[in-house]
Amino acid sequence: MPYPFTAIVGMDDMRLGLLLNAISPSIGGVLVRGEKGSAKSTAVRGVAALMPAIDVVTGCRFSCDPAAPDAECPDGPHGAGPAGTRPARVVELPVGASEDRLVGALDIERALSDGVKSFEPGLLADAHRGVLYVDEVNLLHDHLVDLLLDAAAMGASYVEREGVSVRHASRFLLVGTMNPEEGELRPQLLDRFGLTVEVAASRETDERVEVVRRRLAYDEDPAAFAAKWAAEEDALRERIAAARALLPDVRLGDGALRRIAAVCAGFEVDGMRADIVTARTATALAAWAGRTDVTTEDVRRAALLSLPHRRRRNPFDAPGLDEDKLDEILRQFEDEDEEPDPEPEGPEGPEGPEGGPEDGGPDNGPDGGGQPPQDVPPQRQEESAPQNSPAPQEGSAPAAEPAPGGSDAAPEAPAVAAAEPFRTRRFDVPGLGEGADGRRSRALTAHGRTTGARRPRGALSRLHLAATMQAAAPHQRARGRSGPGLVIRRDDLREAVREGREGNLVLFVVDASGSMAARKRMGAVKGAVLSLLLDAYQRRDKIGMITFRGAEAEVALPPTSSVEAGAARLEKLPTGGRTPLAAGLLQAHEVLRVERMRDPSRRPLLVVVTDGRATGGSEPLPRAQRAAGLLAAGGTASVVVDCESGPVRLGLAAELGRTLGGPVVTLDELRADNVSALVKTVRNSNSRRAA
Repeated sequence: MPYPFTAIVGMDDMRLGLLLNAISPSIGGVLVRGEKGSAKSTAVRGVAALMPAIDVVTGCRFSCDPAAPDAECPDGPHGAGPAGTRPARVVELPVGASEDRLVGALDIERALSDGVKSFEPGLLADAHRGVLYVDEVNLLHDHLVDLLLDAAAMGASYVEREGVSVRHASRFLLVGTMNPEEGELRPQLLDRFGLTVEVAASRETDERVEVVRRRLAYDEDPAAFAAKWAAEEDALRERIAAARALLPDVRLGDGALRRIAAVCAGFEVDGMRADIVTARTATALAAWAGRTDVTTEDVRRAALLSLPHRRRRNPFDAPGLDEDKLDEILRQFEDEDEEPDPEPEGPEGPEGPEGGPEDGGPDNGPDGGGQPPQDVPPQRQEESAPQNSPAPQEGSAPAAEPAPGGSDAAPEAPAVAAAEPFRTRRFDVPGLGEGADGRRSRALTAHGRTTGARRPRGALSRLHLAATMQAAAPHQRARGRSGPGLVIRRDDLREAVREGREGNLVLFVVDASGSMAARKRMGAVKGAVLSLLLDAYQRRDKIGMITFRGAEAEVALPPTSSVEAGAARLEKLPTGGRTPLAAGLLQAHEVLRVERMRDPSRRPLLVVVTDGRATGGSEPLPRAQRAAGLLAAGGTASVVVDCESGPVRLGLAAELGRTLGGPVVTLDELRADNVSALVKTVRNSNSRRAA
């Protein structure tokens, strides 16, 4: 029994976004971004219980509507037969799902030998006319997200394998949830979600107490708790049905359209999808309020839901919208002739969709209304860097390390802003991997160019037709072939071996010691690491970061898919003190050892950013060389970014690179437009090490 939707405390924007999609599924779904434990999954399951039951053709696996059956339904054609009724489903797509599980699978053997389209429906068929819920959508493989969003946009799913094609209707309310700390979605995928909302647990004591009280009551007796909220659930269910019925009568006048176009143009969103989604959302808001005219306030609230995730200009920008700018754009239309905006008056009473619950509880009413999001994370700026810190004077000496006899407890220099990022050359891991799909190193993947064939490993999903026919041809006489077609047996089937690219674990080991503390130098170093982080984002890598300074090394960021978290940690990185290079390399060895056990198929790439100096303790340089040899012996692919500058160079970073067995590049050589054939250098260096 799902937790009642009306019993959720707070979370007004999330509830409103879900309800608007329940009223008008053409909005395109909603992406819920927020921290763990903020009722995202609970709300999704609760809203499905409010959706009206649907009529279905009895025996149809694709939930065809008996009043308008799908003419191309694989189970059709449907005649005038008995109809059934069932509740709307909530279908959950697990992160580890395969493509066949999502879109369905064809029986290739029967298709080739008997010419029969034997199709096993997938989750897209199960979700038709219901809710498709994708938890942690940002961790889903990109090609699955593409298939999912294509089906949501077209209202149909297509499965095409080796000339065999199946199509079925697939219209559903798409809901994705994600924790931004675990990585962002690509901007192209973000744009395919109609709305986005930000959620966070309340910091108000009374509200948190009420959340715990209701949850404990539900866990103790779910049936009794649901009965207590049954009246509110029924009222909200009726209001959703009334808004659905009113929706076709809502008028979107030229004035509202001009406001929508002006807002989308003012925020410089790409394409026209934003305008269309905002118009549909504003129309649903009017129907939700029981009106047939779209008002300026409807446009404003629709923009706050449909535009924030379309404002990202680089991977490290958080979604957000400047409400002052939004109001300024809308004020330009105040002098135009238009009917005055009526007071919203919905079925719940004169307060309309913003009214609170009758009992005055902290949940702000069962309608999911409330004010537009007020706590949208700001755009990434440079405010974390001290703006008033004096810049180093020309000719002044850089920050020096403590004297050899000094303490390892280093004075901490303030964080320095990173220089402007740039496009870097591609570094990859030599050899052929089998990791998750990405864009860095060569690997055997589910998608890519076909390089060979092999016997299937499990269920056949990628048929190699020529190899299958070649395997079956010698046995045709023995199998009694008499017709024009080949007699195919399961042992003849061959699957395609495809080569594409994988994502890797890029582990940064960053020198934050006193030798790097000169402001101009550290700003350039941070800019280089930020550029490499951007490259890792674009190539679908996991990243981790280790920093070393003073007396020890620290795992500043454990391996994660959130490149944004890496950029945030880098911005606040302090510098100063000794250079425990050996500690940083040994910490990297330990992190990679643990990650190999957790994810053995994801190959690592170590990026060491240092000038190669090592101080502190006895024999710091020999200890650093031994630590580097330990990494090289484990087969870790590596790159050393040499940060040494000035007329006198010691060449310590180059020596470290030789021990690690990887290439050494300077900050200038890191730029894509300054280096030719750097990838070849990486491969050749690692090939010499392997030899």
